[in-house]
Amino acid sequence: MQKRILITGAAGFLGSHLCDKFIKEEYHVIAMDNLITGDLKNIEHLFHLPNFEFYHHDVTKFVHVAGKLDYILHFASPASPIDYLKIPIQTLKVGSLGTHNLLGLAKEKNARILIASTSEIYGDPLIHPQTEDYFGNVNTIGPRGVYDEAKRFQESITMAYHRFHGLETRIVRIFNTYGPRMRLNDGRVIPAFIGQALRGEDLTIFGDGSQTRSFCYVSDQVDGIYKLLLSDYSLPVNIGNPHEITIKDFAEEIISLTNSDQKVTYKELPQNDPLQRQPDITLAKKILGWEPKVSRSEGMKLTLEYFKSLSQEELFKKEHKDFKKHIVK
Repeated sequence: MQKRILITGAAGFLGSHLCDKFIKEEYHVIAMDNLITGDLKNIEHLFHLPNFEFYHHDVTKFVHVAGKLDYILHFASPASPIDYLKIPIQTLKVGSLGTHNLLGLAKEKNARILIASTSEIYGDPLIHPQTEDYFGNVNTIGPRGVYDEAKRFQESITMAYHRFHGLETRIVRIFNTYGPRMRLNDGRVIPAFIGQALRGEDLTIFGDGSQTRSFCYVSDQVDGIYKLLLSDYSLPVNIGNPHEITIKDFAEEIISLTNSDQKVTYKELPQNDPLQRQPDITLAKKILGWEPKVSRSEGMKLTLEYFKSLSQEELFKKEHKDFKKHIVK
């Protein structure tokens, strides 16, 4: 019998690629999104399929899905600084109330649930690279705390359901992921740099550029998530690419890749912005047999081609998404 999976945040960047993956694996996919940050154009190519359905719903409200469910992937959450700083309360609610609702649904359906956590639970780390047994260094009352603490609570309540109710749970800690369908002006490094380069603008670095990131191409990230869901491991697992680069060096890579002659400008580093970010993926290699396959040079070429395919209107427009009209109060 065909497996049925619910994917929340399905119209977002990563959620839409997960929909593609599970459609390819011949699952019946139930996609759910309130479209606060997601976009239907990311999944419209799936609408005609008999094994795909879409629910426009806010998971912070009661979630009901008719029929059996085998799996749930909870990826509903703002994930970029611009988004979660504009809608801080909704960010906290989707990590707490939304996660609680979906864990309850998983318990009712006897379904396995995978929760999307993040490398941000490590905060501005005091150890490097970051291993799963590191507890983190997070400012609970800083601007970024709305996202960091939402994700940390999400992990806690997931493990509580696992231990108290015996629920089958999985937790993926996602490190910086990139690829087609990212929003140009969402505040993340790669779309920000590419957008500026394609518009002929100088590239903006926050801080002195010595801070590091490790970028994982989306197909690798999806493969890791898929393997984790089907594994027997219930504790958090880092999924990311361990190849680290400074933001300054990465900006130079973008200028070279786009054959542009832009300069780099510097602005003040935001409060609590992590100075180092690199996953230790020893555990993922051991229990999943997973490691990234796509090099940054290859992945960036594919990502650049996607952004080049956007219309001039999309390339030059400033982000003006009206979050409020999508929020269920």
